[in-house]
Amino acid sequence: MPDINPTGDWMPLTLPQLDFWEEFTFHPDQPVSTVAHFIEIEGDVNEIALKRAIDQTIGEAEILSARFEAEEKGETPMQICDPDLVPELKVTDLRGKEDPLASARELMEQDLTAKLDLRHDKLSAHALYRVGDARYLWYIRAHHIIVDGYGLALIERRCSQLYNHCCGAGDAGLPFHSLASFLDEENRYQDSRQWQADRAFWTDYFSKAEGIEVLERGDEDYGGPGLHGRFSFPSEFSSGLRTTAAAVDIGWPDLLTLASGLYLYATLPETHKRTSDSLTLWLPFMSRWGSIGAHMPALLVNILPFRMQVKRSEPLADFLKRSAAELRQQRRHSRFRIEQISMDQGLAEGSRYFFSPLINVLPFNSPTFNGCRAQRHILGSGPADGFNLTFRGEGDGRELVLCLDADPALTGTKEFDRHEKELPSFLSRILQPDMLDRPVGTLFGETSSAARLETEAQHFPM
Repeated sequence: MPDINPTGDWMPLTLPQLDFWEEFTFHPDQPVSTVAHFIEIEGDVNEIALKRAIDQTIGEAEILSARFEAEEKGETPMQICDPDLVPELKVTDLRGKEDPLASARELMEQDLTAKLDLRHDKLSAHALYRVGDARYLWYIRAHHIIVDGYGLALIERRCSQLYNHCCGAGDAGLPFHSLASFLDEENRYQDSRQWQADRAFWTDYFSKAEGIEVLERGDEDYGGPGLHGRFSFPSEFSSGLRTTAAAVDIGWPDLLTLASGLYLYATLPETHKRTSDSLTLWLPFMSRWGSIGAHMPALLVNILPFRMQVKRSEPLADFLKRSAAELRQQRRHSRFRIEQISMDQGLAEGSRYFFSPLINVLPFNSPTFNGCRAQRHILGSGPADGFNLTFRGEGDGRELVLCLDADPALTGTKEFDRHEKELPSFLSRILQPDMLDRPVGTLFGETSSAARLETEAQHFPM
């Protein structure tokens, strides 16, 4: 396990970290960018092995002990991995409570919603709640400035590997890479020909973009309640998703992204986000190129625009193949940061792009603990702009869940309720065997037309 050196050097913040630091300076009193999971573990649990595995994982994940410091207000902060800030696992037995599970959820909610000061507070917390004789909940919380959703999944997976090894199943595997080694790798990338090629690609891409919306930091509204919906797809949907994806030779996450994009194209009003033949979607990319970022919890996710071109006479299969090829080309340049693009495009300090509508497909397998059933539960994934679709499921598309989030200032309650009902139906219709040969325009029936007219009336009243 790598040691956290108390005399280690101060390190610069990465571009996405600087973006979250700027957000904090505008919203210092709101816990707006907290991410949290809990893993439900049930079965023949070896509590000693579990606590040992969690402790070792926390120690390996250097970023969890990060401390930020700026000498004067307004100066660019630096970071260091501070051994005094390594999170301590808090173990609580709640079996004596009337409702142990409810008590655990209340404790997690209290921690999740507490104010978090990036200048003084520990940025990550871990707790193990025993809620039954054979049932535990492992709670993981961190600020987004140090880790993204995939980073939390890496932590969970590493812990399960260490637990299984302790129980005599499998080897211990390799520890996480250090933050310093990643920063060195990132510096090499920024000095490379690939960085120049990526920059040229996005400069050209944005030169052809139409009206991508910019948001001023002070206009972000993170204090009010949003609109939230959730839908669990049946196993038949996941099977159909895999079958249709195989038929057009694309990955099922891309199929889900593009099908959802078609739904949004059919229902969003014709604004600068959508024209008569295209829609700009915002898509997260894991950005974990190379061996170091792939095995190190940190904030590495990137968000980039995808201009989805819609040709109504084009068969659905051809649309999916063409668009998936464009996505693959874009991924080859997805390491180039949106924050750098913002600077290259001349965005003023204190402003950023408005990431809406956003589609995020997360095919992350739940961790496996020897002799136990384990299930991941998402408690917080940070703030969202405008309208967002998040799909979570196993790597093969099983146990697929859709979460919808919207800003009520931009999406009415009736409109949101309609999306919550119609989107799953639209996606299921696309997966029907006879749909691939049909023109894309036939997908937009009377229901979609009526929905669009109603939406436009809400956005543009007479």
